[in-house]
Amino acid sequence: MIVDASGLIMGRLAVFAAKNALKGENVDIINCENAIVTGNKRDVIEKYKHQRGRGGPFHGPFIGRQSSRLLKHVIKGMLPNRQARGREVLARIKCHLGIPKELEGKKYETVKGASSEKLETTKYLTLKELSYELGAR
Repeated sequence: MIVDASGLIMGRLAVFAAKNALKGENVDIINCENAIVTGNKRDVIEKYKHQRGRGGPFHGPFIGRQSSRLLKHVIKGMLPNRQARGREVLARIKCHLGIPKELEGKKYETVKGASSEKLETTKYLTLKELSYELGAR
């Protein structure tokens, strides 16, 4: 299953990916940088900077700066990742920046309930903007 994350709300996309992976499907998420995080920009950036600042270099939490790593971290939180089953499920989920060459030309789908078109608020930012604020290149 290939899912396009463009214009989708990150949390709802993560729930969809986690549920399908628990059912036994391989899930590839493309265009992760275009997923949307709702909330006040300053508050969201401050929250993720605080999360990254916790711990130390040898003990977690280990949260990446890239958009694909941020999305995978959110999905990991929705799985029983401390059990063997959860780790196997997490290995079935792949998050990609853009569209990789091996997935070009294949059909992909979107998640119906995760679209940002029905958002009542204008307070949101993309994962690309968030990762840039966290120091991604």
